[in-house]
Amino acid sequence: AMRFRAPLSVIAGIFAATVANHALAAFAGTLVAQWLTPQILSWILAVSFILMGLWALIPDEPPSEEETKPVSRFGPFAATTIAFFLVEMGDKTQLATVALGARYEALTIVALGTTLGMMAANVPVVLFGEAAAKRVPVAAMRMAAAALFIVLGLVALVSALGQGVSG
Repeated sequence: AMRFRAPLSVIAGIFAATVANHALAAFAGTLVAQWLTPQILSWILAVSFILMGLWALIPDEPPSEEETKPVSRFGPFAATTIAFFLVEMGDKTQLATVALGARYEALTIVALGTTLGMMAANVPVVLFGEAAAKRVPVAAMRMAAAALFIVLGLVALVSALGQGVSG
């Protein structure tokens, strides 16, 4: 989507895709919550964040030219919306949104919070990505993201331990 050189259209596309993706993920989480106790959900959330932190250490492969070629005919907004929605399916943030939706059973708040988090992470990349990549190594950014997920997981783990498994 960056090849369009239309940052506002790209940002709007990321926002639209993220709202749709995270609303579905939060909804899936609220469905999961019907079958699991809050204590089990706390453990799942903690372990999920720690695993996502470890997963963040694995470099992502950018979509190939072949994968993005079919959507490029739609223009920057539609191409970004379609591509970002598809690329985010099953990604760390979507799985985190499912876990948060399950744990807190607050679809709107979870979808809004995770969408805002995605926008906070992606808007600077769209606006300053090339300049930042020249100054901050991608490995350092990946390590920072991994550390954040692991810290959140440890905080959730402490909370889960405080609740106990049986309640």
